[in-house]
Amino acid sequence: MSYFQQMKEKVNSIKEQKEVFILGIESSCDETSAAVVRNGREVLSNVIASQIATHRTYGGVVPEIASRKHVEAINEVIGEALRQSGVSKSRLDAVAVTYGPGLVGALLVGVSAAKAFAFGLNRPLIGVHHLEGHISANYIQHKELVPPFLCLVVSGGHTQLVSVTDYGCYEMIGQTRDDAAGEAFDKVARALGLEYPGGPAVDRLARRGNPDAVAFPRSHFKDHPFDFSFSGLKTSVINYLHNKEQKDGTVSREDVAASFQQAVVDVLTENAISGALMLNGKCIAMAGGVAANSALRQGMEKEAEKRHIHVLYPQPVLCTDNAAMIACAGYYQLQKGNLSDLSLNAVPHISLSGRTYSKRPESL
Repeated sequence: MSYFQQMKEKVNSIKEQKEVFILGIESSCDETSAAVVRNGREVLSNVIASQIATHRTYGGVVPEIASRKHVEAINEVIGEALRQSGVSKSRLDAVAVTYGPGLVGALLVGVSAAKAFAFGLNRPLIGVHHLEGHISANYIQHKELVPPFLCLVVSGGHTQLVSVTDYGCYEMIGQTRDDAAGEAFDKVARALGLEYPGGPAVDRLARRGNPDAVAFPRSHFKDHPFDFSFSGLKTSVINYLHNKEQKDGTVSREDVAASFQQAVVDVLTENAISGALMLNGKCIAMAGGVAANSALRQGMEKEAEKRHIHVLYPQPVLCTDNAAMIACAGYYQLQKGNLSDLSLNAVPHISLSGRTYSKRPESL
């Protein structure tokens, strides 16, 4: 009997257990993380080895360096996650791992470690879509949250408005047509001479500026009203800075940061609330690194309150890349019997609706 056949038979007994322990592994970009989560929502450990200090020298993530750092850290991070959780390897019920999207070399480190761990322990393997992990972080933070709800996913690589109809079931109602919001933050931060990572740096600087000082553009689409675009906004900021330097060289970085940030917040907030109203929803969840932005949280809550819509978001450590969210998503896929076989591979580009799970037994 193949590994996959054995795991399919094992799943039913696991689902009947009072306690289910999932080891999550995340290595899609520049954080190596491992976590142990009980019953999908109780985090027993969440260890994160960040590479920010390494990549700051280069002003952004260098994929080759990221991969090497993951290789150096992965075993120690997994071991520390198990130690902090107090859960032995033999007590684990399944292994969940991010398989995409992300940097292919970085993803391969986590996927390889997860496959080895799952096979060695004879435990089910669950490949998790990175964005599904971000969405699932809200289940950890808000124990009462259950589908359906609308989720605004905003990160360095993605900006999407997703209708969560059930656990693991998603309908895309809006997405960026060019730059992600987080990417725009990083590029504007660089233009302002701020250090990497740019998002938090812009957020801090903007607190001392006037958000109405510069009228930067907000993009909207009549044909797809829930789509986003931030490339024009980014270019407008860069041109503004260039023109100012050409004229007299006097620029208030604080005002530029605040005005740029407000433009992003306005578009994200307007589209999310419009989407919730269209779906007759009473809840908007936010996920991804940009969901930690203070202006976005405040702006979303202020506008949503006027329409009696509840806004949820995870604590900052669960907004950025982490393995607890992957373990949570893996738990709900396990409950549905969605498993991966040992042919699971890294997929650097894959839509949330395009993720797949093995449905039939396959030999090793």
